[in-house]
Amino acid sequence: MDLFDYMRETSMEKESPLASRLRPQTLDEIVGQRHIIGKDKLLYRAIKADKIRSVIFYGPPGTGKTTIARVIANTTSAQFKQINATSAGKKDMEQVVEEAKNALGMYGQKTILFIDEIHRFNKGQQDYLLPFVEDGTVILIGATTENPYFEVNSALLSRSIIFELEPLSKEDIKTLIRRAVYDRERGMGAYDAVITEEAEDFLADVANGDARAALNAVEIGVLTTDRSGDGKIHIDLSVASECIQRRVVKYDKEGDNHYDTVSAFIKSMRGSDPDAAVYYLARMLYAGEPVAFIARRIMICAAEDVGNADPQALMVATNASLAVERLGMPEARIILAQAAIYVASAPKSNSAIMAIDRAMDYVGSHETAPVPSYLRDAHYKGAASLGHGVGYKYAHDYINHYVNQQYLPDAVAGERFYEPGTLGYEKKMGDYLKKVKDAAAGSSE
Repeated sequence: MDLFDYMRETSMEKESPLASRLRPQTLDEIVGQRHIIGKDKLLYRAIKADKIRSVIFYGPPGTGKTTIARVIANTTSAQFKQINATSAGKKDMEQVVEEAKNALGMYGQKTILFIDEIHRFNKGQQDYLLPFVEDGTVILIGATTENPYFEVNSALLSRSIIFELEPLSKEDIKTLIRRAVYDRERGMGAYDAVITEEAEDFLADVANGDARAALNAVEIGVLTTDRSGDGKIHIDLSVASECIQRRVVKYDKEGDNHYDTVSAFIKSMRGSDPDAAVYYLARMLYAGEPVAFIARRIMICAAEDVGNADPQALMVATNASLAVERLGMPEARIILAQAAIYVASAPKSNSAIMAIDRAMDYVGSHETAPVPSYLRDAHYKGAASLGHGVGYKYAHDYINHYVNQQYLPDAVAGERFYEPGTLGYEKKMGDYLKKVKDAAAGSSE
């Protein structure tokens, strides 16, 4: 490195964005991701021992993929090369491989190649790397926001360990925010700024696990906010909302606003108003309500308020719940909207919940009646000698696969728990039950 390179690098360190300047230099400075870099974990031990092998980091933006790669660069004795798959081509890789061969042959020094956005490389570019990863010419560290099992060649995957990074927790983000505001060496501490707890909470919520988003907002706030009379720069809720371009929504996740909004959301779906359902959904998403929580509410409504009037509603809601957990935001908003609109627009029936509640009330207030002997299990040893199963009528042996037979215990016979609804598919269910029962009754007369 000549003098000009040194001066350029030093200048870039000072002028680079806050999120870049605050990147941890050591393992112990990393915030979050304890499940893969805790002191008892494989990756932590491998980095400490300088025994890193090819790995792929997979996770949402701002969760620390590049950060961990940089820490490895600061820790390892190997030479560290970095390229970005969005702009690099085969020529760049050929140069890295040539330098890696020279370093290994002349000095016995290994080379770590960090490829950001590795999923952007096409199959041919990924195939080019394979033999050099396999023979140890380069140790690959790939970073991707896309599922590597779909986007990275299986041959590369088989030679790498995949580590999935999770969105940072709210407390993790708040730790980084405080470090950004008050650290005088790499943060904004020299500006003599202070941040309110309310602003911290808001930024940590809105960042939604993305550290870079929160740190960018802090930097903008400190650089663009005038000093107050006390000579300090105050980052309050108003400043924070402007810097991250998100309006503050009155929504306390532990208080009335939370429960009132959720209640209105459910009642809107129950009341067959898809517009209102989507509006309250948007309010919850805007305020950072967990998508898994919203999905659970939709599933409950599909079962409780739609029921068998449209059995597909529960399938739509359940699949939506699975999908949002896999995708996360922002795509999850589309899936939740689709499910909420479906449930709101479906015919309604609460007969299932009425039936189970009536049955639960009955069971709770009456003695437990014995199961009729002909319905008892006849398969275990000695059951036949006790008369279990004797006299049972097998429904499939009869017309319409139905036969008049008492299934309730004698003490409960005649009780009615389920009343079919009159809308949608449930009307067909009710008509079918009446039809086969009437046919069976007519044939026995």
